[in-house]
Amino acid sequence: MGRLPVVSGKETIRALEKAGFVRARQAGSHVVLQKPLPGTTVTVVVPDHPELATGTLRAIIRKSGLSVDEFVSFL
Repeated sequence: MGRLPVVSGKETIRALEKAGFVRARQAGSHVVLQKPLPGTTVTVVVPDHPELATGTLRAIIRKSGLSVDEFVSFL
């Protein structure tokens, strides 16, 4: 697992969209992204903040099913 970069919510959303996620809805500053998979749908909530905390970013990456290296390649 690689080192986490410092990214904003917008950069994270853009990277997840490149990975196949689509915007489902937005509630305030939180954007809900979904990726349909056979038999299930992966849902990830990303806060649209100027800088995401390390733990928050790690949880988003884990929930998305990507590795840190895969996520960084989409940035």
